[in-house]
Amino acid sequence: MRILGLDIGTKTIGVAVSDELHLIAQGLFTLKRKGIQEDIRELEQLIEEQHVERIVVGLPKNMNNTLGPSAEMVLSFIEEITQQITLPVITWDERLSTVAAEKVLLEADMSRKKRKRVIDKIAAQLILQGYLDSQQRLKNPS
Repeated sequence: MRILGLDIGTKTIGVAVSDELHLIAQGLFTLKRKGIQEDIRELEQLIEEQHVERIVVGLPKNMNNTLGPSAEMVLSFIEEITQQITLPVITWDERLSTVAAEKVLLEADMSRKKRKRVIDKIAAQLILQGYLDSQQRLKNPS
């Protein structure tokens, strides 16, 4: 079973998935938002194809740990999907994940046009990898 990572925006959803051992996150693609019901249908299909057991969603907190309009939009999306998808949904603090994704892509010397196409997928991958790493630390404290 795998874990699905999502970076939810107003226009797109970055999608990543873990390996079956829950060690490595891989960015899959970026979904163009088409409306909540269509978005959920696409996620349901992906969940079935990838044998997903839980979902990790990036929660965009403000730097002072408060929730702003973006976080409220994400929480509303989570509320919608949990009514239709019966998997556990975990929120993960995604502060600076998009900034980190941008940095990775800049270091790879990727053009602005290409960065725009993949940044949400990379952000989802970073969100999911952060979650996976935290779970490994809980299993194997040093």
